[in-house]
Amino acid sequence: MTQLKSILTKAGLNGFFLALIGTIVLANMFPGWGAPDSIIPFKEITHYGVSLIFFFYGVKMDPVKLRSGLGNWKLHLLIQSTTFLVFPAVVLLVKSVFGTDDSSIWLGAFYLSALPSTVSASVVMVSIAGGNIPAAIFNASISSIVGIFVTPIWMELFLEGSEMNFDLLDTFWKLSLQVLFPVVIGFVLHGVLGKWVNKYSTGLKYMDQSIILMIVFSAFSAAVGQGMFEGQSWAFLLTLGGLMLLLFLVMAAMMFGMGKLLGFSREDQITVLFCGSKKSLIQGAAMGKVLFPDPVTFGVILLPLMLYHALQLVSGSMIAQQLAERNKADEGSWSQGNKR
Repeated sequence: MTQLKSILTKAGLNGFFLALIGTIVLANMFPGWGAPDSIIPFKEITHYGVSLIFFFYGVKMDPVKLRSGLGNWKLHLLIQSTTFLVFPAVVLLVKSVFGTDDSSIWLGAFYLSALPSTVSASVVMVSIAGGNIPAAIFNASISSIVGIFVTPIWMELFLEGSEMNFDLLDTFWKLSLQVLFPVVIGFVLHGVLGKWVNKYSTGLKYMDQSIILMIVFSAFSAAVGQGMFEGQSWAFLLTLGGLMLLLFLVMAAMMFGMGKLLGFSREDQITVLFCGSKKSLIQGAAMGKVLFPDPVTFGVILLPLMLYHALQLVSGSMIAQQLAERNKADEGSWSQGNKR
């Protein structure tokens, strides 16, 4: 249990997870705090806060580590195609079979499927499980950049003909200003600020998390204030959570199987499993503010992503631990065989 707790903490499932739960409870109790006329300027704070998050993310991108992961193009192609093509295709297939309307929950499920992979959790779990760490760093980092362009295109296609249709070029421009340009500027300044960012990484992590919590609070409080969650029972939330868990397990199994089918090494199979099945709450919250400017709708759309985020950390950590133990067992058998 202690070991699992340590793994969950490294992957990000610690006080932040509890803070997310507390934020939703507060939004439900005090919906007026996150209203547009609130004395707390959440909109302005989160707007510039998102740019800060991605600026420091760019600073953390080490060119040396990225170059070391460039070689295996087949692995990179598989991970990026599963993240941005296979994942959305699976959700669309399920919707075509079971979906009866274009509700915000379905929209939220598709939105999470079109998002890039999370960076820190993917790399941590690949490391624990004994996977290809340079490839994980490369793919998780590149995924965040590719998502700025691919995710809006998917949403444009999914929302085509609906009332929520948006201007794709305008969306690209807004995301470039708020996300892409800060990442590029930060990456350019890696040599100047890299050591400072690593030194104060804990404080910067808390800043990132605080901004995400403010985005979640303002979105959920607006949705609660407009009665978007009225009539939703605990049974509904448990069912939605179960479906998100099933989605993660199906995608993880599919990713691992595809890596095995293509003849990848065990290390690369592990990298495909975690980088191809993870989705980023940070990027989802940041991009969602641009893609879904109506905070009421955005609050509902965030719900599947938040559940998936928590469940992917718990389940992924357990899978990573099992793979690590299996690696140790295999190494022990190999060592004893050599002694004989």
